[in-house]
Amino acid sequence: MIVRPYGDTTGDGMVQVSFTLPLAHDKLAEGAALQLAAKMGFDQALLVHAHAIGPSFTFFVVYGRVTHLVDTAQVQVLERDYPLLTPAEVNAEVKRALRRRMVVVGACIGTDAHTVGIDAILNVKGFAGEKGLEYYRELRVVNLGAQVSVPQLVAAARAEGADAVLVSQVVTQRDAHLHNTAEMSAAFREAFAAHERPLLVVGGPRFDEQAAGELGVDRIFGRGTTPGDVASYLVHRVRAVA
Repeated sequence: MIVRPYGDTTGDGMVQVSFTLPLAHDKLAEGAALQLAAKMGFDQALLVHAHAIGPSFTFFVVYGRVTHLVDTAQVQVLERDYPLLTPAEVNAEVKRALRRRMVVVGACIGTDAHTVGIDAILNVKGFAGEKGLEYYRELRVVNLGAQVSVPQLVAAARAEGADAVLVSQVVTQRDAHLHNTAEMSAAFREAFAAHERPLLVVGGPRFDEQAAGELGVDRIFGRGTTPGDVASYLVHRVRAVA
């Protein structure tokens, strides 16, 4: 299917984008924003918002028409390849496959102090109306919190006998989430034999879900992930090796 952006009427190609330029807010800066929009393919771009961010930066919102088409047949996404299970089904599968509780260790690594993501998955209060992994009877959850170093995470995973390690990364400046994940993956592969290494699962709003192999982890979860998504994936992997 071929589609175009929708703004005022179907197929009119109208889009809105926002960006910041390192220029003080004046007429020159506004002209620069419109020039950038033109180079991005906007036809007759309109500057609908401009706001100074300190003395040397300006935030812009530009509205205009583009001629680009999207062919959905060429869109590549990572489809979920396992069924979503209820907490009761997850508990039953873990008990059947492991004959013990599954140990899940979670943390935010590096300098990342944003625990909202990892807490939404692990804490019993959960996210989006779903209980977190602490609610699952057959899962033992160890939440290490924020700003955990990679060596600390590896040591905790070994001490707890982790079956899975969940890492949340929200801070993405200078691709910190990618560097931290690659460092974490390498450390686990050095510290554990292949058959002993826990599952490595990372999540955050700026990850490409298809980059798991490149970063050396087992799974990447992006925006909107719920505890049920993660629990069902863990059970899927337990089934695969049981």
